[in-house]
Amino acid sequence: MKKIFYLLLLFSITSFSQEIALLKYSGGGDWYANPTSLPNLIRFCNSTINTRIKAKPSTVEPSNPDLLSYPFVHMTGHGNVVFSDSDISNLRNYLNGGGFLHIDDNYGMDQYIRKEIKKIFPNNNLVEIPASHPIFQKPFPFPNGLPKIHEHDGTRPQAFGIFVENKLVLLYTYECDLGDGWEDAEVHNDPANVRDKALKMGANIINYIFTN
Repeated sequence: MKKIFYLLLLFSITSFSQEIALLKYSGGGDWYANPTSLPNLIRFCNSTINTRIKAKPSTVEPSNPDLLSYPFVHMTGHGNVVFSDSDISNLRNYLNGGGFLHIDDNYGMDQYIRKEIKKIFPNNNLVEIPASHPIFQKPFPFPNGLPKIHEHDGTRPQAFGIFVENKLVLLYTYECDLGDGWEDAEVHNDPANVRDKALKMGANIINYIFTN
């Protein structure tokens, strides 16, 4: 079943226009934060790395069977996250079957999301991803790893991951705020070079999913 799903997923993302989704989770956290982020990332990827992602991202709940239709699902917010048993089961099947979840802590999610990740993968630890990993190498080089987009407390940005059969299936970006950097320029008044850096890192994530 796992191999069948992966082959179908690979066929769909290489043969037709792709579609990505935002995860609508429970617990009270603002899953809907950064509403312009994904549309801007999609536009950037379609224009720079030749993806064919649909302009408007979908919204999907973690227990919804439709989750398995998306090669990339993005999750963000500032607060509490609670996954039900059905959420956990469906997310585990999705990630073990070839899907990819990017969790971007928008400052305030960390204490909650780590516990929920552990429920999905009780036997796997989040490990820090080294700067030598392909996700930081192409198509845009980040020789120092995950870039810092928004400064809050002087700590360094970190990228953590869960690997299944040596493939990164869950990426957790922490102390970085990539999604804020993807938003419309007037939302955070970020300089152009900061937004460019964030979008390029996002493009690397999308590229990794569609080429590995």
